[in-house]
Amino acid sequence: MQVTVIVPTFNEAPNVAELVRRVAATAKGFSVDILFVDDSTDETPDVIRRVASTASIPVRLIHRDDPAGGLSGAVVAGLDAAPSDVCIVMDGDLQHPPEDIARLVARYLHGDVDVVVASRYTADGTAGGLADRSRVIVSRGSTAVTKAMFPIRLREVTDPMTGFFLVDRRAIDLDQLRPRGFKILLEILARRSLRVAEIPFAFADRFAGASKASFSQGISFLTQLAMLRFGKMSAFALIGALGAVANVAIVWLLSHAGVHDLAAMIIAAETTIIANFLLQERFVFQDMREQASGIGSRFAKSFSFNNIELLIRIPITTLMISTWHISVVIATAVTLVAAFVVRFLFHSLVVYAPRRASSPRPAPSRARYFVEEIDRQAISPGEI
Repeated sequence: MQVTVIVPTFNEAPNVAELVRRVAATAKGFSVDILFVDDSTDETPDVIRRVASTASIPVRLIHRDDPAGGLSGAVVAGLDAAPSDVCIVMDGDLQHPPEDIARLVARYLHGDVDVVVASRYTADGTAGGLADRSRVIVSRGSTAVTKAMFPIRLREVTDPMTGFFLVDRRAIDLDQLRPRGFKILLEILARRSLRVAEIPFAFADRFAGASKASFSQGISFLTQLAMLRFGKMSAFALIGALGAVANVAIVWLLSHAGVHDLAAMIIAAETTIIANFLLQERFVFQDMREQASGIGSRFAKSFSFNNIELLIRIPITTLMISTWHISVVIATAVTLVAAFVVRFLFHSLVVYAPRRASSPRPAPSRARYFVEEIDRQAISPGEI
């Protein structure tokens, strides 16, 4: 059986040689090749080419100058271009031990599953490679939240957040996936009902380099979870809620700094309007930007609408209080809910509306990728 190991990489040059060596050593009873999908800004692609030229197994490379979809987008690109239907996804930092590839394959060969998950949280699996206790708590907490959001699809999965798994490409629809952030297994499992099994594994320390975990990735995860469960409107609402909290915090800080109340409210409102637009661009409407008008036009529409909405909403709130004699809290809540729905519709239908084209052409179902078939004697790229 042929197995393709897909390794998304971002600045992982020191790990490449050891990873290729250990993957090659694990192939007993099946054939294996490696496909690196690289978004690096350092020498990693050159190191991959150099290591591949003397490797004992086939090594291919996709280098993406435009890393759309982040790590998840890299995995989807790899699944699309892989020469084998049976694919194993793993990180390039060796926290996913290559020696466990054989165990993933052995479980798949039972013939009763589409996905085999390497889990840190089943049987004798461990999460020792997490940097500190706070990361363990975050990992456990996010896993619990995710399973609560998808109790049926994930009922047999203890570690839906892992990046180490085997998948039969024939069981999934790549066109259905909406890669964002770094939790591609969650995207795969939540989109379609699949037969899943798990094996335990020990999450190791990094071989070299530094962790890529960041606050931005946390926001990406929350957005991905909301989009999968409830769609764009929930992600839009999440960003709106964060903006509301930020608005209050800015007003409080400015007021305590001696800024006049009205000025503080205006500064807070304008700041959060701009921040919300940037977050919506990145996490909510990123799949619609390419066909919409330019970013300057999108910002102008969003900024103008939000300011007009603010000027209209405040007098309406005041009128409700004075006419219906309801509390300011209830009146504010009612108008905020109504404004949220109107804002979402305006952004979906106007701000990110597709540009009109004189001769529209249907987009291909999936992108093509330039894959370097690295000859083990003389490096020579070719196109698939």
